[in-house]
Amino acid sequence: MSKKQVYFADAERMYVIEQRSVDKIASVLDLNFKTVLGWKQEGNWEEKRFSFLRSKQMFHEELYEFSRKLMISIKDDIEKGEKIDAGRMYTFTRMLPLITKIKEYEDVASKKQESEEKKGLTPEILNLIEEEVLGIRREPPAPQGIRRNDNQV
Repeated sequence: MSKKQVYFADAERMYVIEQRSVDKIASVLDLNFKTVLGWKQEGNWEEKRFSFLRSKQMFHEELYEFSRKLMISIKDDIEKGEKIDAGRMYTFTRMLPLITKIKEYEDVASKKQESEEKKGLTPEILNLIEEEVLGIRREPPAPQGIRRNDNQV
């Protein structure tokens, strides 16, 4: 069996559902980075990841909306002095922890996506390269009211 036949499905699951990076997948499955990157492009994993995240978000929104409507109907019955159906109350109390778990998952997925988007050269990294690699030292601005002597080095 080829590596693709053995690892492709696992690698795709790790990328799409578990939100792991190509580097991490290659490391965990002991594969070459370029191999996993090629599979990602071939399998259209980026679009699948986006669709997966979107479906999770939509599910959360629908669950939240349903819970909210259920809560309002229970509240209305309480205000009218009517007896509340035990099934509705049970359903509502069982749904609350699910909403919290789904929201936590979305927050984690959102943070992972933001951290991947923020990769690149930041001003801090550029300053570090200037100072440590290129040897360029920038003088901090002089405090206000103090004039620098142009003859000083």
